[in-house]
Amino acid sequence: MAKPLIGVLAVQGAFIEHEHKLEQLGAQCVELRQASDLNQQFDGIVLPGGESTVQGKLLRELGMFDDLQARIVDGIPVLATCAGMILLANEVSQGKGTGAKSLSTFAESVAGSTLRVTSNTPDPAAPPYFATMNIKVRRNAYGRQLGSFRAIEEFKGLGAVPMTFIRGPLVEEVGEGVEVLARVNGDIVAVRQDNQLALSFHPELDADNSIHQLFLDMVKRKKPNAPCA
Repeated sequence: MAKPLIGVLAVQGAFIEHEHKLEQLGAQCVELRQASDLNQQFDGIVLPGGESTVQGKLLRELGMFDDLQARIVDGIPVLATCAGMILLANEVSQGKGTGAKSLSTFAESVAGSTLRVTSNTPDPAAPPYFATMNIKVRRNAYGRQLGSFRAIEEFKGLGAVPMTFIRGPLVEEVGEGVEVLARVNGDIVAVRQDNQLALSFHPELDADNSIHQLFLDMVKRKKPNAPCA
């Protein structure tokens, strides 16, 4: 069977570590840096950590946003970590350390859902997120860089999993079709909705491979069987 080919978003953020993990587990990776990189078929997408606002803006400027959003809506398996989780959420609010004073919202209909992004500065030109996942996420829920921490908690179907949080978001609310996979101190930090697996933490920074293997298992189940020789 051919190795699964995973498209790793590489416009900004911590993507190299994801590639190393996936390659260790037998996958091939292609970096998605510009629109021409999308002129190929791949079996899954990784949306890495970084700065979600910057990533969203770059995806718009590089002409990649609509193609990636359409693939996600069409069902391609997605692993989204930290900022990647924010890109998928259909509602986003500010968290600690943002200096928020007055909040404003804007909305856009995407694939039958409503995107409501809350920011401390009104900006009607701000790029919307993909809004493909029925969750409300709080950005920077654990504060600035000094608020980073590690934990080992139960992950549904995997057992105890190490979790590294770096200015991580958390899920404040889940909607229809969303399965909660893990919590830390009662806060939701991992969810799944159909083809989308979203995490508040960075599994690529720990030695444990179970979450990346879970993602590849999703890819293998989705990928059509190769024809017999």
